[in-house]
Amino acid sequence: MRPDTPAENVDHTAEAARLERTAGRYPEDAEALLLQAAAHLELSGDRPAATALYDRLLSSSVSLDNPHLVRALKASNLWEYGHEAEARAIIDGVRGASPRDPAAWVIVAEALESHDELEAAQETFSEGARLLLADVAEPPYSTHPLLFGRHRVRRMLGVAHDEWDMLADTLHSSPVSLDELHDPKRVWSLGSDNPAELEAEISRLRAELGTYREALSRPFPVAVLHWPTTELAELISDYPTLSAEYPSHEAHLATIEASLRELAASGTPNLGIVTGTVPSYEAFAASEGSSPADPDLLPQYATTLAARGRAVAWPPQRGGVCWCGSGRGYGECHGV
Repeated sequence: MRPDTPAENVDHTAEAARLERTAGRYPEDAEALLLQAAAHLELSGDRPAATALYDRLLSSSVSLDNPHLVRALKASNLWEYGHEAEARAIIDGVRGASPRDPAAWVIVAEALESHDELEAAQETFSEGARLLLADVAEPPYSTHPLLFGRHRVRRMLGVAHDEWDMLADTLHSSPVSLDELHDPKRVWSLGSDNPAELEAEISRLRAELGTYREALSRPFPVAVLHWPTTELAELISDYPTLSAEYPSHEAHLATIEASLRELAASGTPNLGIVTGTVPSYEAFAASEGSSPADPDLLPQYATTLAARGRAVAWPPQRGGVCWCGSGRGYGECHGV
């Protein structure tokens, strides 16, 4: 169940409770599950309960994969039910922390935008873009909303296009251009009596809906499964038939990089890597009623990990460490 499902089609309160129970059974996935639960609570109108979930995550003794995103979501939620001062303080903290995750930048910038703080929203989108896109030849899929949001706010401010605005235009795949979708004058066409203007607006709305559906259809990356050295050795020891899939750890790492580059070359966006462990894999096999020795289970396991929010975006950001765990920079390791 997606959190964006209309309230008339789902009991958001019940769905949030179900996700909380699931998080209790799978603590390793608690962060992703509780964030979904909080989204359902926001949609149900129980924003204080959503804040309580964000606080629960932030006060947990377990380190979070993305604490800045949790804080950003908390700030956005707080502002919606009257806690503006606290929300602004959290937003300033998120911006000051310079997170490497584009989602955190997008959330705080959109919170500012939705409350007519357009100049501050533009600055926030631009800060995130400068941090994450400097000297990047091809913007990662996860950064596209950052560029699109920046384009939208700058269009509303009436400022001239710059290089990032033009880049956003080229990344936008809809048949209706970003300039047209983000035209501030569109609101007038909704009240127009001119059939041509109304028809044009319907076309724009269809294009927006198509883009939105495309984003929802890819809520998590297309992920390739990675086994660290010790985990792969244990996996092959316990299930020797899988040695045909993994002749050596070096070959395994090379195959991951080659597969991701091939997917990227074919135009597949939103790529990532998930790291497996033998206990987790065995538990997944048991839940599927299958044997861990079945190689057909491996891609299903990778997809499940990605759906649980365990994927790391590929390729790493410029200057980031390599995904293989060597500790070396990606550009000096598998990114050569």
